[in-house]
Amino acid sequence: MSQKSAGSSPRDRTREDVFRYIQSAGNATRALIVELSGLSRSTVNHAVSRLLADERVTETQAEGGGPGSGSGRPAAILRVVPRDAPVAAIDFGHNHINVALGDSLGRPIAEERVELDVDLRATEAIDHAARLLGGLRASVGIDNLAAIVAGVPGPLDTDSGLVRSPTILSSWVGLDPRKELEQRLGVPVHAENDALLGAYGELHLGAGRRYADFLYVKVSHGIGAGLVVGGQPYRGSQGFAGEIGHTPLPGHTEMCRCGNRGCLETVVSVSAIAAQIAHTHPGVELGLRCLPQVNGPVTDRILDDAGRTLGDVLAAFCNLLNPEALIVGGELGASTGALVQGISTAVSRHAQPAIAAGLDILPAGLGTRAELLGALRLATTLALH
Repeated sequence: MSQKSAGSSPRDRTREDVFRYIQSAGNATRALIVELSGLSRSTVNHAVSRLLADERVTETQAEGGGPGSGSGRPAAILRVVPRDAPVAAIDFGHNHINVALGDSLGRPIAEERVELDVDLRATEAIDHAARLLGGLRASVGIDNLAAIVAGVPGPLDTDSGLVRSPTILSSWVGLDPRKELEQRLGVPVHAENDALLGAYGELHLGAGRRYADFLYVKVSHGIGAGLVVGGQPYRGSQGFAGEIGHTPLPGHTEMCRCGNRGCLETVVSVSAIAAQIAHTHPGVELGLRCLPQVNGPVTDRILDDAGRTLGDVLAAFCNLLNPEALIVGGELGASTGALVQGISTAVSRHAQPAIAAGLDILPAGLGTRAELLGALRLATTLALH
């Protein structure tokens, strides 16, 4: 999954692209793959022939008219060959760990979540995740896993796999989450930025399925973004793309955990929103689960204002990237429509008119589980290789 897929030829990459289109579609015809990918029929036929020879896909005659079958003889249906290979996912948030087991198609079998300060307690968080996953495996009787994908709420160097930013995950700097987890679990692990996994989940299972180019924004205890370009996740030259939470806001002086003042996440995050709501609802134990208790015009105004602040920043990214969609996830993005409405208002106002007119702004289809389900889905793809 590296951005720099060393050693792979253009033909190999095309074959993997075709495989992912078949995997995403579930039941696909060759004609549908040509339509979705923009590749020529001969290129698709060659890639499918290789996948059939490698027994990674099957092709069976449809009983009736199917996608791309037209009015003539029913087209043959391509399907990914299922493997009896359970997979697992670990979602490290800034304040939680969520682990899950999935079947060979990435469908969740069992999950468990705990609250923990992940940022400042890296080794403890990794140990705890390994114990949680071990407990889940024992509870459902799974001895062997084909792959594990772990999401980390910070930038990972594409080449080394190390956490490199001391301002975002201070206790993780210099750690290789993949190696740390492999040593504890004895299973191949792939580590990825959490927001990129959220984008991956939305691309294959959620609101992003209709779009080839979109920006996914996770709004939670921190703020991160995952970019999909041409149907593929984009990591940047070093793997650091999407780190928007520490964008400075003019006129703001709030101290950020990164050491700077006025960063975006000091104004738009779970803790920042909770602090504002505390002034209007004294005595309420604040947290995301309390949002239904504090619903009302004042809370909506706070969330709408936060959305407008975030939208001002996102408008500039939309002008630069011209995405088809802006998908808002994370605990805040998935919990309230007022935040998304505020984002939409600001982007419509500050993005170029033609760009704003062609942009869909919507909440994540997978809600707060986009990162976890994206990790499970990616694990199934890795297990098939």
